Order: sequence, then structure tokens, then C-alpha cells
Amino acid sequence: MKNKPTKTAIAIEYGLNPVPILTARGDGEAAAAIISEAEKQGIYIAEDPFLVSLLSELELNDEIPENLYVAVATILSWAYWLRGIEPD
Repeated sequence: MKNKPTKTAIAIEYGLNPVPILTARGDGEAAAAIISEAEKQGIYIAEDPFLVSLLSELELNDEIPENLYVAVATILSWAYWLRGIEPD
């Protein structure tokens, strides 16, 4: 019997920061808690296993590396678009 893959979740914050930072990371139950809290807060959730894998290598409060700016910007622009807002 195969083990079900463990789900991983990360959270990034941009807002008042000059660049996005990693604010949460977890696997299994911790991932479920991150996702649940995001849903409660009305935060949009994107699924990109490859990007999550890359971002999971960062420490909490680390800035997103430049080589991931385009991928993260795409997700952030999607979230802004869904909310009908434009970043400053």
C-alpha cells in the first residue's frame, strides 16, 4: 500500500514589504492549518507544487529570491485581480 503524499503549504506576504517574504510553511497537519486559516481570512489559495517545493527551502521571514519573482508575481497579480484591487 502506497503512502499518501504529505501536503505542503507555504504563505507569502507582500503588502508593506519591499519584496514578498515567506511567512509560514508546514507539512501535513500544519499545512492543513495554514490553508484553513487562509480560507478563514479570505486569502486566495493557489496550488503550484513546483513553486511550493522551491519556496519550502526558505526560512521563515526570508525574502523571495529574485529567480522566483515572476512566478510569485503571477500568483500575487491573480490574487489582486480576484479581489478587484491594484497594488500601490
